[in-house]
Amino acid sequence: MTTSAPALPRPRRAEPLHRRLADPLFAVITYGLIAVAILVIVYPLYFIVIASISDPTLVQQGKVFLFPRGLTVDGYATIFGTSTIVRGFANSVLYTVVGTAISVTMILCGAYALARKDMPGRSLFMILFVVTMFFDGGMIARYLVVKELGMLDTMWAVVLPGAVGVWNLIIARTFFEQSISPELREAAQLDGASDFRFFFSIVLPLSKSLITLMAMIHIVANWNAFFDAMIYLSDESKYPLQLVLRNVLIQSQASTAGMDMASMESTAQAQKMGELLKYSMIVVSTVPLLIAFPFLQRHFVKGATLGALKS
Repeated sequence: MTTSAPALPRPRRAEPLHRRLADPLFAVITYGLIAVAILVIVYPLYFIVIASISDPTLVQQGKVFLFPRGLTVDGYATIFGTSTIVRGFANSVLYTVVGTAISVTMILCGAYALARKDMPGRSLFMILFVVTMFFDGGMIARYLVVKELGMLDTMWAVVLPGAVGVWNLIIARTFFEQSISPELREAAQLDGASDFRFFFSIVLPLSKSLITLMAMIHIVANWNAFFDAMIYLSDESKYPLQLVLRNVLIQSQASTAGMDMASMESTAQAQKMGELLKYSMIVVSTVPLLIAFPFLQRHFVKGATLGALKS
């Protein structure tokens, strides 16, 4: 009895060149686009930093590109030499901490209540919230409300009127609806947990990414806010940093405009200082956020995708 020879494996056909190059080409294009995007975002920030310590004349002439030239710290010396800067910085920290705590607390509590399907009038309350996104009483109406509540020239006039953003409330409600299952609440109730115990002991620990996202949004908003303070505050000792920096810049420009034009040297020097102050103020007002963001970045990235998928 004879045995047949084993069949030889068929040689694999060579993969077409365009298919072999597809993945590497895609990777090169992707990384190239990412590099360009990073450059477009990072370079303006870097330019502001080097411009704040460079000779304003060289900056205006376009001679400052990659490295500072004509090093000077006169802009920072002028800013921190102003007595109101430190007080404004302290006020901004206070308004940011208190305002963020109030906003995050109100949004988490309100969103969890709206996410509960057994809440009476849930749909009506949601409609009332959404209506405020399309209709606004205007600045005069808000001012009269703040005045009648006795909050003029107080911290509460800055932190309370915009404490709850409806869009953030909707994001938080969506998170609770998708992440906190009714079965989990039923299990907690069987163990004797009340609604408050369930919210504080189970819901909040499972919502770290949401809390971080809400906190970061309101930290940035409260830190950069100055319009409400400009409208509602009259005592300069209560001004936040952004409003103080704005006033310093306006005073610098006003002093330049009021100079005797015959004194060309003094006028040019004042204009140079005004340009230097612009860049220095941006750095001073931005650095605290840049320092805080890396500590919250991991939770912020996760929280930024909340509601992206529908369960």
